[in-house]
Amino acid sequence: MASILSMASVSPQKLSSAITRRVHIRAILVPISFSFPRRRLTITAAGSDANEVKFPLREKAPVKTSSSSDPLLGTKGTPQETDKWKIHLQLTKPVSWLILVWGVVCGAAASGHFHWNLEDVAKSFVCMMMSGPFLTGYTQTLNAWYDREIDAIAEPYRPIPSGAIHGNEVIIQIWVLLAGGLALAGILDIWAGHSSPIVFYLAVGGSLLSFIYSSPPLKLKQNGWIGNLTLGARYISYPWWTGQAFFGTLTLNAVILTLLYSISGFGFAIIEDIKRIERDTTVGLQSLPVAFGIDTAKWICVGAIDIAQLFVTGYLLWIGKPYYALALLALIIPQIYFQFQYFLKDPVKYDVDYQTSALPFFVLGLLVTAFATSH
Repeated sequence: MASILSMASVSPQKLSSAITRRVHIRAILVPISFSFPRRRLTITAAGSDANEVKFPLREKAPVKTSSSSDPLLGTKGTPQETDKWKIHLQLTKPVSWLILVWGVVCGAAASGHFHWNLEDVAKSFVCMMMSGPFLTGYTQTLNAWYDREIDAIAEPYRPIPSGAIHGNEVIIQIWVLLAGGLALAGILDIWAGHSSPIVFYLAVGGSLLSFIYSSPPLKLKQNGWIGNLTLGARYISYPWWTGQAFFGTLTLNAVILTLLYSISGFGFAIIEDIKRIERDTTVGLQSLPVAFGIDTAKWICVGAIDIAQLFVTGYLLWIGKPYYALALLALIIPQIYFQFQYFLKDPVKYDVDYQTSALPFFVLGLLVTAFATSH
């Protein structure tokens, strides 16, 4: 109060002079800021002249530290890792291995020749390693590599566009995982005593499908219909076929049923597309949510998931498996309930709630179908 009264007694001329002096002093004390143009860093694959691998790196995202295992799982928006081995693991997106591993389990169950002994458990473990960490790791790393320029715009925190890992290291990882997966496939064929290397053929087919899904000129993922159907086959049909062919004989019934389930996989892929609609719109990818809007895409999603499983139920009835068909129908009903409870209300807000609630019933339905074809 005293200071306000003293200011009131000062003449306007003196007050103006004092304010001017203070402004000059603040101008001197404020640090000068400079801005420099960003430089573009180009990474070139070693030993490559005509086939140079180049891409501009965007500004690195701030490095965050966390004790969470989310970065290793490769989920979206997780803190950026600095440990190189953890970055290599993150590129393989371990969370995506689970459905492949479960597919191998279902294939082994469908064969009717899996037994709970040490040798069969060891065989199934090697088969899971081939389908999960190696060939799915190859698929995810390859996809991340060919999406590097898109991610640099929309998700710059990812390992490749952030500069956390060099291009040459990514390419080496792709080749190591592919070679390791194909080598394990050959070993499995020898171990099973196959006269024809059916597991190796399936591994090559799945790897080729992954390549044309991610890479130009075809890059099937650019088309929402073809890309998602490819993804469904790669993640559901191929591991099932591998497990069944390894332990027994791949049958026509199994092929038909797993291809129907691939349509459900197509539906689940739309959930991821809905979450990436802003990115896909920005970079011009014609995913189904971009082409039709979220409201239409969510109905295509649940329609594909439910109708495909209902067709599987009908097929089981047709081949004389009524009890398995009823069990599968009982597992479809709660999935439909959770679709209305969560996903159809708001597919962006409740996508995690829906998947954590409905997916357990879906994967159990896969196993029920596997047991139906094994008897």
